[in-house]
Amino acid sequence: MSYLTDRRHFLKATALTGVGVYVSTAVAADSQSPNERLRFACIGVGGKGRSDSTDARRAGDIVAICDVDDRTLENAGTTQFPKAARYSDFRKLLDEMEGKVDAATISTPDHMHAVITAAALKRGIACYTQKPLTRTIWESRKLGEIAREAKVATQMGNQGTSFPGLRKTAAAIQAGVIGNVSEVHVWTNRPHWACGCPRPAEAPIPENVHWDLWLGTAPERPYAPGYHPNSWRGWWDFGSGALGDMACHTVNMPYMALELRDPTSVQAKTAGHNRDSFPKWSIIDFEFPANDKRPAVKMTWYDGGQKPPAELFGREPVTPTGVLMIGDKGKLFAKGDYCEFGYVLLEGTDVKLEYPKVTNHFIEFAGAIKGGPAATSNFPDYAGPLTETILLGNLAVWAAPDPETPGKKVEWDAKNMVATNAPELVSVVKPEYRAGYEL
Repeated sequence: MSYLTDRRHFLKATALTGVGVYVSTAVAADSQSPNERLRFACIGVGGKGRSDSTDARRAGDIVAICDVDDRTLENAGTTQFPKAARYSDFRKLLDEMEGKVDAATISTPDHMHAVITAAALKRGIACYTQKPLTRTIWESRKLGEIAREAKVATQMGNQGTSFPGLRKTAAAIQAGVIGNVSEVHVWTNRPHWACGCPRPAEAPIPENVHWDLWLGTAPERPYAPGYHPNSWRGWWDFGSGALGDMACHTVNMPYMALELRDPTSVQAKTAGHNRDSFPKWSIIDFEFPANDKRPAVKMTWYDGGQKPPAELFGREPVTPTGVLMIGDKGKLFAKGDYCEFGYVLLEGTDVKLEYPKVTNHFIEFAGAIKGGPAATSNFPDYAGPLTETILLGNLAVWAAPDPETPGKKVEWDAKNMVATNAPELVSVVKPEYRAGYEL
């Protein structure tokens, strides 16, 4: 039995006997013995990594931090985690800290999620990885398989999964408040970064940035302002566009309510793009076959200022972001990115609901590490399939480079991860990595 496997048994036993028990507002991390505390490595501590590492600190001890920006690393180490070992390269962290880490947060640009998470999982380390789980469909499927084999706790950072408003709304749909759903409309106010543009001009690499490590799995390109620290989302090599940024949040509720897995086709219309930078806007249609719980469903995604037709909402004003679901007995409107405000029935009959509640997303993850139930948004059963569904939309975007012209309708074989009528999309489904990185 490995050290971490043995430690997981110990953590589970202490949790079951009341040592380090979780309370309603925070993880009870003040236990007498340091061996009862979870040990976290935080990979990426700027941007979203700041809040993820803060959540980890509430759940245990931060024993190592990693960031490719020395300024960010120094700031986090000095102001938040003075006792943590510091690294610029996640590979060195995982090698030197092996056996000393129970869990990791991975809060990096999308293109690095899969390779870092896989390396941690294979060492028996529980992983909390930011959304979208990966940049490509194949990576999502692969991480689910690795996580299942590793038998460790996992969770994606789509925190709305644990919000009461989202869970209640999903339960309302399943209870039939609008009958059988046939249409789902989801929209966002993203992107708010540069899109549909040529690459910025090459510039000297800042002394504080390890550019080669930042590129990681991605093809080599010169440094330029506009990639780091946050505009990388607009570039195919690094991000997954507005869809990848927000759909793990906004599509989450209808995905939970209707099991929107394995679409059979997807088609997009966009503002146009050069297949290097994402378009300024897109409208994407997904078709889901009927299953044993619901009839066939069509879902339409809108970004970059595009929205569903206003007449669908009656007198209700269309918000900057939200979800509209249309059934044979009514319509349901959920406002916000996370369905955090619950829902409004535009038509239909409300019912009294019972639904599973979670106090806090990260606490659910920490509890799973200590032997509790798997987090809802775990990789194999929830986060991986959700990410696959969402990223399929980017196949359609890639196939629609001409402005305001519908692209090829991509027919999708989910079991085999193959676009049956578009073999040219294979490199979008499964990436190639630079030497030195592997899944």
